[in-house]
Order: sequence, then C-alpha cells, then structure tokens
Amino acid sequence: MLGAGSIFQQLHAANFSLAEKNLTSKNPIDIALDADYWRTIQDAYTASKSDIVILNNGGVSPQPIAVQQALDKYNAFSSRGPSYYMWRQLDKGREPLRERLAKLAKVSAEEIAINRNATEALNTVIYGLDFEKGDEVIGTYQDYPNMIQAWRQRAMRDGLVYKQINFQFPIEDDDAIVAAFEREISSKTKLLHITHVVNWVGQILPVRKICDMAHKKGIEVLVDGAHSFGLLDFSIADLNCDYFGTSLHKFLSAPIGSGMLWIKKEHISKVWPLICNDQPKSSNIRKFETLGTRSFAIEQAIGEAIQFHESIGAARKEARIRYLKNRWCNQVVNHPKVRLHTSMKNEYACAIAGFSIDGMRPAEIDSILMSQYKIHTVGIEWENIKCVRVTPHVYTTEDQVDLLAKAILEIAGRKA
Repeated sequence: MLGAGSIFQQLHAANFSLAEKNLTSKNPIDIALDADYWRTIQDAYTASKSDIVILNNGGVSPQPIAVQQALDKYNAFSSRGPSYYMWRQLDKGREPLRERLAKLAKVSAEEIAINRNATEALNTVIYGLDFEKGDEVIGTYQDYPNMIQAWRQRAMRDGLVYKQINFQFPIEDDDAIVAAFEREISSKTKLLHITHVVNWVGQILPVRKICDMAHKKGIEVLVDGAHSFGLLDFSIADLNCDYFGTSLHKFLSAPIGSGMLWIKKEHISKVWPLICNDQPKSSNIRKFETLGTRSFAIEQAIGEAIQFHESIGAARKEARIRYLKNRWCNQVVNHPKVRLHTSMKNEYACAIAGFSIDGMRPAEIDSILMSQYKIHTVGIEWENIKCVRVTPHVYTTEDQVDLLAKAILEIAGRKA
C-alpha cells in the first residue's frame, strides 16, 4: 500500500538471493540439511535471537522482521487519522491481498474471506449452516476445543446430533482413518468436521480420501487447516473439501490475529455470516468480513508474510521443518522411558510431535525443560492424549533441537 517496494525487498531480498545462488542442490530434501541457507532465514527473525528456545510454534509463531516492521508502519499510518487513513486508504489493499491469498491457496479470490483466526473462520461455518433437529455432524475427540464446543453448543441449541470418534494416535493407515469416519455415517449425516493436522500431536489426516468418501454419500466436509496452511505444500483444491478455515499467524508467520476462510463458491449463499451483514444470503464472500472495527494494519502486513513464505518456497519449508522434527525424535525414540505420540513417517506428520516420559506428567516435564534448559514447549492433557508438544519452525536451529533431545534424555535418565 505505502510505496512501491516491500519491506521484505528492503531488508532481506539481497541475502535471500545470495543464499539461493549458494545452494548446491535444488531438491527440497537436500536443501533441508543446508545449514548455511537456513541461517539466512533464521537471521530474518528476532525470535532466533531469543534467550529461550521457542518450540511451541504450534500455538502461535513469531513474525519475521519484515512483518513486524510492516505492522508498525501500517499502525503508525492509521494513527495519523484512522477514520481516513485506515478506512479510506488501507482498506484499498484488501482486494489485492485477497488475490495474493487466493494465489497462495490456488483457489478463486471470490472464495476467500479475510478474518482473524481459524476459530472465527470455522465458527462461521459451524453456526452459519442450516440444520434440522436430528441432523448429524461427525467430528473427533481430538479436534480443537473451540470447534468441539461450537458443535456442542449447536447441539444444545438446535437439537443437532454431534458424534465424535476417539482416535488413538499415531495411526499409519489411511484406510483405517477413512473407515472410522465411514462407520459413523448414517442417513442423517450432513457434514464431517476434519482436522487436517491434529493440534495435539501433529497427526496428518488423509483429508482428500475422507472428502472423496463423504462426497460419494452426499455429505459435505469442513476442514480445520489451522496447522497445515503455510506448513504443508498443498492447495485447498487438492483436498476436495467444501469449507476450510485457518489461522495465518501460525506457520505463515503473519501478524497475530490474522486468519482466512475459504468456502466453495456454490456454498457461499447458504452460509449465514457469523456477524451481521445486510445481505446474509448473498453469494459474495465479502459478507463474512463484516467484523466491525478491526486492525487494518494486521490485515495489510499479511502481504509481507506471504512474500517471505514464497521466497523460501512451500516444498522447502515443509521439508526443513519436518527434518527438524525428525532430527530430535530420532535421538530419543529408542530410550526405554521415552514415548513418542507422533508418527515418524513423512506422510503422517511434519512439524508437531509429542513425547512423554514414563512416570512423569506433561506439565512436570514442560516445567523442567523451561527452568533447567530454557526450552519453551507445552504440556498437553486432553482426552486420551498426555504428552509434551514440540513444534519447530524455519528459524529453529539444529543446535536447538539437539539441545531438546539432550534434555529429554537427561530428564528420562534421572527418572527412577
């Protein structure tokens, strides 16, 4: 919006270009091991200079310096007079941003709504679809809590039947996962709620296979892509789903409080906006952006995050973060007291992984990691999952995940 050159171009483009020239391979898997290349990426984050090791990027990710500076720039611009500079100037950037997000997702811009997070995006669909009393929706106990609670509220309010599958992850069998959903389907089933990458342990579900199965039965599919968008190298169209919601402040490293909703064009008119709109039955995706006053600075700074992401490349990014995940997991997997709760097969996991130590609660392990090693993770106790969740990002170094592995082995070794 404010001038021709992006902040990324000013701060990082030359270094990224040099790093690109110095690559000895074009294969994303080979590049994942190229420490010199990734040092350039790490230097573009202030998080890499933190006095703690940040391994809870599954919650919310830090922003690169370019995104931070863009946010400051747009905030300062707005503060010159928000009713003019925000509503009449920055607001002009929404349509170009919509186009950029659509290009990134490989879908039509007329199917993309820009909002604040995955919860808002998915709740728009959960509360926006018309259901009759007795209609069924199928999800899992391992879905994100906000989504589970939203469906439970709809069941309480409207008599919807909300059924949940209880998976024991990791599972390394697509057919078993698809079959579990198919077994729960009845003549009253209207929609499946699928989590693409399970928040707790990083299990990747075979979304395309589940969608194909559901569509053959006339059932729609809503996908929670909070932890897949900006991490996995895919397009929304690849999934063959009907609805998709994500947070952009996770692996895309956009400003905190930015999200995206995608709805297949033919479904838009039947979804009521979560917040009021003067044409609630319109087929215009923009009806979902009637959010009241919000930060246009956050919205416009998403553009710098997209450029940063594209300058690395989705395939490289996925390969690197998976490599870091596998690197620490491989160092601890054979210890008799350490349990991994995440698959080591590439098709079933990428960044997020969970571990536990026999005889210790997750919160206890999490506390020791922070107090004794300055490693920030998160202890998880949810339904049948009890583990410490670890999530690296592109700014994470090999030394940091090696330190984590060393710490896990030491803690496990001290446990009688």
